[in-house]
Amino acid sequence: MSNLAIRAEALGKQYRLGQSHAGYRTLRESIMRAVEAPFRGVKGILASTPRKSNRDETIWALKDVSFEIRPGEVVGIIGRNGAGKSTLLKILSEITEPSVGRAEIHGRVGSLLEVGTGFHPELTGRENLYLNGAILGMKRGEIERKFDEIVAFAEVEKFIDTPVKHYSSGMYLRLAFAVAAHLEPEILIVDEVLAVGDAAFQKKCLGKMGDVAKNGRTVLFVSHNMPAVTRLCDRAIYLQDGGIVEDGKANQVVKSYLQSGLGTTAAREWSDPRKAPGGEIARLLAVQIRSENGRCVDSIDIRQSVELVMEYEVFKSNYRMLPMFHLYNEDGVHIFSVVDKDPVWRGKTFSKGLFRSIAVIPGNFLSEGTMFFDAALTTLDPTIWQFYERQAVACQIIDHPDGATTARGEWAGPFGGVVRPLLRWKTESIKVGKSLPSSAVSSGVGAPQKDSE
Repeated sequence: MSNLAIRAEALGKQYRLGQSHAGYRTLRESIMRAVEAPFRGVKGILASTPRKSNRDETIWALKDVSFEIRPGEVVGIIGRNGAGKSTLLKILSEITEPSVGRAEIHGRVGSLLEVGTGFHPELTGRENLYLNGAILGMKRGEIERKFDEIVAFAEVEKFIDTPVKHYSSGMYLRLAFAVAAHLEPEILIVDEVLAVGDAAFQKKCLGKMGDVAKNGRTVLFVSHNMPAVTRLCDRAIYLQDGGIVEDGKANQVVKSYLQSGLGTTAAREWSDPRKAPGGEIARLLAVQIRSENGRCVDSIDIRQSVELVMEYEVFKSNYRMLPMFHLYNEDGVHIFSVVDKDPVWRGKTFSKGLFRSIAVIPGNFLSEGTMFFDAALTTLDPTIWQFYERQAVACQIIDHPDGATTARGEWAGPFGGVVRPLLRWKTESIKVGKSLPSSAVSSGVGAPQKDSE
């Protein structure tokens, strides 16, 4: 067996603008592909010379893309819309051929690239399930052993004998993902499955993909959900304008990707007073995110505390100042706001000069993902806003794989919520027939009491 699952060598894909695309395959074409699939061993896709177009308007969706993926690797493919992610996966799934270069795929491939990929609309859900299994080279007995599990996962029991052209997009996606993930391909390719479907289904998908990865199969995962990429993938490939920008550890590559489009980092400084945010009484000089050891960082272990640092200059004396930070996650949800609670300055006015205010967020409190911090300052009595700098700084909170020291514990699946505090827990055995005293129940007191001896 090859020590590689996928090899791409100088892949390129050129499209002619305005070129028409083929519709879905006929049933005959689908069956012919199913018949041919079991006889494919190592599959090589070798490009021919690009055909000349009658028009000069062409675009390269991929250019000179090379990488190797070993069996059992879980690799995230990230990048903005139009970066070439879907084109790359279509080549690897043999849906399209490269214009130049070569791709080798060693093993059985299950792919879910968009709603409807791999299904024939005139066939029922049951028929499509068996057809897809045949395309993957599986025997009928193998498919039958997985049938009930697939249908239950997809939640389409009542519609399994209905032609899939009558399915809603959600039903279509659920069944397509269930087939791709449960029929045990050696390589699973998934393109933005989280873009469609409700939150509960998204969680099921992530959990199932985690199970597939744990079983040693190769996974290629395209998503704009960066926490999902860092949680599921050990490695990530960052595409931009059809080429590879970075290929390496998922946390580092995701950090590079986020920084490239944020326009902000973990440190901001306004050296030119004329451009610094501020008013007639004070102005902002710098904002930083620091780790618990005092280093300015843009990626922080979820277990570590986070220091938010604001430096500002006060021009006029005898004003009370109130520095504050507002925290938002990558979905734009306002998580919380904090204001200066230093008792030393409570009720006191500031003199002219330079000041630094620091707020500390404890470890094991924030959830994983990208966090944006607004920095603001106002006077009190009267209230006069001096500055409010939106998304002044940002950082990536990374969950640690060792759940023993985080709120995740032994749970390996999706973990929602805008915060993730590590709470104190206590579980104890109670005697049969024992329960909370009636007085505690009636009064609403929930604290357990000791049994009388």
